[in-house]
Amino acid sequence: MSDGEIFYACQDGHYVLKFMGDVRLTLCSTIDKHLEYFLAREDIQDTLVDLTETQNIDSTSLGLVAKLAIKCAERGMPKPTLVSTNPDITQILLAMGFDRVFLLLDFLPTSLKDLQEVPFVQESENEMRLRIIQAHKVLIDLNESNRSAFRDLIETLEKCT
Repeated sequence: MSDGEIFYACQDGHYVLKFMGDVRLTLCSTIDKHLEYFLAREDIQDTLVDLTETQNIDSTSLGLVAKLAIKCAERGMPKPTLVSTNPDITQILLAMGFDRVFLLLDFLPTSLKDLQEVPFVQESENEMRLRIIQAHKVLIDLNESNRSAFRDLIETLEKCT
């Protein structure tokens, strides 16, 4: 299993975020900081998240991806597109309600070029714990099954802060 990597491209208001390998909570600060930066930009018109080369993605990372969709909706942008060609990942996305906040595709409609790697962000354990809690709170707002699946995790992590 390859360690997770995140790449992005942005051109003419089109923002692409690509996850590769095994995307885990160790990348949550990297993902969140990067998304905060890009969502603050006024020139972003639409977004695409590419999971075609993602082998595994944990719930923290999925919560941050869901946050992207919610922030786009708050800005009046169109639903982001999320591409997954891995049936296991697609099943998780559907079970978690991602089809409510993303346009889900099972193929990549364009070729990606000129990608830059997102710089890794190292934060304290407490800062990372707060990002994990925030990501899972986004997930529990997507549907009832997420609420029951992640309620105990959030409560446990909140006791540690």
